Amino acid sequence: MSNPLRISAGDLETDAIMNAIEDGRRVVITTTAAQSEYEVTLRYDGSVYYCDTPTRLHRHETEREMRTCIRNMGYGATAEDA
Repeated sequence: MSNPLRISAGDLETDAIMNAIEDGRRVVITTTAAQSEYEVTLRYDGSVYYCDTPTRLHRHETEREMRTCIRNMGYGATAEDA
C-alpha cells in the first residue's frame, strides 16, 4: 500500500482529493471541530467510498455522495479559497 497523503482541511480541492483516493491512496485530513483537532481518513476500495472519523465510519456508494461529504464537511478547498 502506498503512503497516505496527509493534508489539512482546505489544502486541496475536491478533485485532487478524489483523484488521490481513486488512485488507491488514503487521504488523511487534519481538521478542527469543537476546538479540537482530529484526523479523518478518506479511502476507496473500488466500489465503496469511506470517510473514517474518530466517531463513525461513513460509507458512500457513489462518487457524487463522496464529493458532497467532502464539500459539506469542509475537507476540500472551495473556489472562494483560490
